[in-house]
Order: sequence, then structure tokens, then C-alpha cells
Amino acid sequence: MIRPKLSQFLIQFSLLLPIIGCAQNKELVVKTEQLINELCQKDEFSGAVLISKGDQILLENFCGEASKRYHVANNIDTKFNLGSMNKMFTSVGILQLVERGHLTLDDPISKYVDESWLPTEITNQITVHHLLSHTSGLGSYFNSTYWSSSRQQFRKVEDYKPLVRGGRPSSAPGKNFRYSNTGMLLLGVVIEKVTGQDYFDYIRENIYQPAGMLDTDCYEMDQPVENLAIGYVRTKDNEYGWENNIYKHVLKGGPAGGGFSTVRNLHKFSQALINEKLVTKSSLDLLWKNHTSSYGYGFSLKSSSAGKVIGHGGGFPGINSNLDIFPDSGYVVIVMSNYSSAASPVARKIRQYIEKL
Repeated sequence: MIRPKLSQFLIQFSLLLPIIGCAQNKELVVKTEQLINELCQKDEFSGAVLISKGDQILLENFCGEASKRYHVANNIDTKFNLGSMNKMFTSVGILQLVERGHLTLDDPISKYVDESWLPTEITNQITVHHLLSHTSGLGSYFNSTYWSSSRQQFRKVEDYKPLVRGGRPSSAPGKNFRYSNTGMLLLGVVIEKVTGQDYFDYIRENIYQPAGMLDTDCYEMDQPVENLAIGYVRTKDNEYGWENNIYKHVLKGGPAGGGFSTVRNLHKFSQALINEKLVTKSSLDLLWKNHTSSYGYGFSLKSSSAGKVIGHGGGFPGINSNLDIFPDSGYVVIVMSNYSSAASPVARKIRQYIEKL
């Protein structure tokens, strides 16, 4: 039985918790604003940042230019390139199909990936689980063939066949973790085979629309998409000090990466996951389970003094974005930038702020 004095103390302490929480959140916001303002003044960051606790948005900040050519400023709804963060959407899409009984994680991908991609002797040994967990042994289609090819050639999933066809696993499937863009691309092939739909239509209808992500998609870079940031890389090779990444990156993103989103849309994605609007709790547990090398199914996993940190990052010349979900404390941190390697240091610093709260 709780003694009266102790009971009174507990009641008083519980009344103080919201005040303590507000003070902690204010401290987090102030520190982050100071960090972003300092980096923006030095032109070391261009992009947008969002921090929330649960569905309550604590901070939205942005700076820099979406287009240096026309001096168009970034805003909170600017679409930034996701890099590899599309892997989260592809993996959620696969788990949806598992829930609906259309495939299993133990299926060999030879059921869905024909020999125009890879020989059956290879695909018979690789399962859906291997692709999701980056243990297939396959590598990346960003190979010499890609770099010597016109970006115009790669718009649909099937257009990537010439980049995949000659690939071979570097180790036996299931033996080692090897981060694989080719593996995630093949999950897009699985989705198309199982559903009979174009990959992009499936993801749009089953993830973006249910989550309310109306400013997220794999946009084609030769089309005039509104409020879309161009990626920039520092250089000493011209008088401007910058070059854009249009001729380096894919013309259109896909299952492994290269799409676009906004910080607000990624917040909606995080809330849709947490609230089980996209997949069930059991599927979410599989997506966020450490299958190998601190990686789940399309989600990276970290541990911190603030608890688990789940999400994904994305990087390429002129691109850097990151999503961190703190399921134990409820914080969500999204940093997106159209500068090379500019978002990850900011995300790490904010993670440190949260750990010290």
C-alpha cells in the first residue's frame, strides 16, 4: 500500500511530467534551430528539417536554394531526392503482399524473376527474405554499364535488365550482409509479377495515397515537376563553385531509390507505419527486426540511449536525406538536403540532442 506522503508526491510528480516534457522539447527545438541557422549561414546545409513527437510537430525549418540557376528558395514543401530511402516503401509493399497471401518470405525469387534477368540456377537459391535483408549476395546496378549509358534508357523497372543480367552473387545467399541496390530492384520485379501492376502504380496506390503522401513519387527529371530541388555538388572546376547532379543520377527513381518526397510527407509515412495503417503490427515487427548487420527489411536499425532508432538514409552526389523514428520516446526526425553529405551530420547531431534529454 502506498503511504499518503508518497502517494501525494507521485501525484505531484505526474502533474509535472507535461511541464518537464515541454521544457525538454523546447530545449531540443532551440538547439536544432541554432544548429540549422549556423550551417545555413555557412552554406553548409541546404534543405529542410522536421522534428515531431508523436503526431505533434515541434519544429519545421528550411533554407538554401532548390535552384541555384534561378535562385529559387527551398521551402517546407520542397521535394528532395530520397536516395536509398525508397527501399522502405518497396519493403513495406512486399510485406503487404505477404499479409494478403500473395507470396511468402521463403519463396525463391525464381517464381517471380525470369531468366531475362538472371539465370534460374541463381534465382532458385535466393529467397524474398534474402532480398529484403540484403543477404542475397547480389551487388549494385550502378556499374560500368550504367555509367556509360544514357539515363534516358532507365524509366521502368524492366529497363534495368541490361544492368542486372551479368551480375552474380559474391557469396552464397544467406551467408553475408551485402548492401544491394540490385536486390531491392528485383523486389520491384516481384511486386510487378505478383500484382500485375506497374511498380510505381502499386506503391502510389498502396503506400503514398493511404498515408496521405501526395508530394511523393518517382518523378522523371526531364519533366517540369513543381517545387522540386536540384542536387548540387561542390566543385573547383567552374566559376560558380557548384555543379548539379542531373547527369549523374537516374532520370527516374525506382524500387532501390531515387524518388522524391518532402519532410512533411515522410512524417506522414512514419505516422502511418506507427499507427498500423500500412501493415499490421506483426509485419512491422518483421520490418524492424534485426535480421543481420543492424538491418531489418528495408529499414536500418540503430540503438541509442534514447532507445531504438529505426529508419533509413539516402545519399548520392548532390543528395542526402535521412529518417529517424524513435519508437520508444515517440520522436521522429527528418532531414533532407540537396547538398552532398549534408543531412546525415545534422541527423546525427539531433540524435545526440535527443539522447541527452
